[in-house]
Amino acid sequence: MPQQLAVLGDPIAHSKSPLIHRAAYAELGLDWEYTAIRCGRDALSELLTSRDADWRGFSVTMPLKEEAHRLAAVLDPVARESGVVNTLLRLSGAAGWAGFNTDVAGLATAIRRSGLDARRTVVLGSGATAVSAVLAARRLGAEHVTIVARNAAAAAELVDRFSGTRETTSAAPVELAAVSPTAWRTDPAALLASATLVVSALPGPASRELDVPDGLTRIPLFDVAYDPWPSPLAVRWTGAGGQAHSGLGMLVAQALIQIRIFQHGDPDTAVADEDEVQAVMQRALDSVSMGE
Repeated sequence: MPQQLAVLGDPIAHSKSPLIHRAAYAELGLDWEYTAIRCGRDALSELLTSRDADWRGFSVTMPLKEEAHRLAAVLDPVARESGVVNTLLRLSGAAGWAGFNTDVAGLATAIRRSGLDARRTVVLGSGATAVSAVLAARRLGAEHVTIVARNAAAAAELVDRFSGTRETTSAAPVELAAVSPTAWRTDPAALLASATLVVSALPGPASRELDVPDGLTRIPLFDVAYDPWPSPLAVRWTGAGGQAHSGLGMLVAQALIQIRIFQHGDPDTAVADEDEVQAVMQRALDSVSMGE
């Protein structure tokens, strides 16, 4: 029987992970099946314990990333530091799952490939994806990261966790600060004067209500949301003459690292003909966007 894999989350019908994973597996000649399974936070533990040995691994999306971290028997260094798991791999010869975070490397790769400057990054949000955005900015050499979030306590906690710390990948320390959307809107001058990149880690619909300061749209936006695209925030950004990049680049980059993990158990061990595998994944996405 083919090895089974899936993406887990709720909602999940919008996910393009099955499309790109299946394209990659076909290119690699792997007899693996990859599906999408709707799963809420409270159901994750039972789902993981109920899967037999045919189940090789899972991609994990909202709202399960922190719960997956809690349930993983072992963690890779990035997952351990971030408190976020977006990839689960069955442990061989033992019960349980190994947890990895490929979002950090995937987002950093996508930002770098887009030619964006992360030196002074503004992160919108304070959830699991925002954590990965902070660490991705630090990996890219950010000097300062400002977190803008309605949840003041969560934003302050991120500042306490990561300000001035050093990552296992030898990234330089970074200064962090947190502001509320209200303060951001009423006194944006200092932020606007120095920011080089805005990363939205908000779900697409949540960004619809965000009160964007006048002038912020002159700073490039990387929006992790990709369905629908353009997101409500990207529509407003480009409508004001700004530049917006979708999360599809991150989706492909982090999925490629997941495939390394699923095949080799190691996020740093490349798959065969990796450049072509990535190109196949990107073409699969492009065919959907063009309605083929």
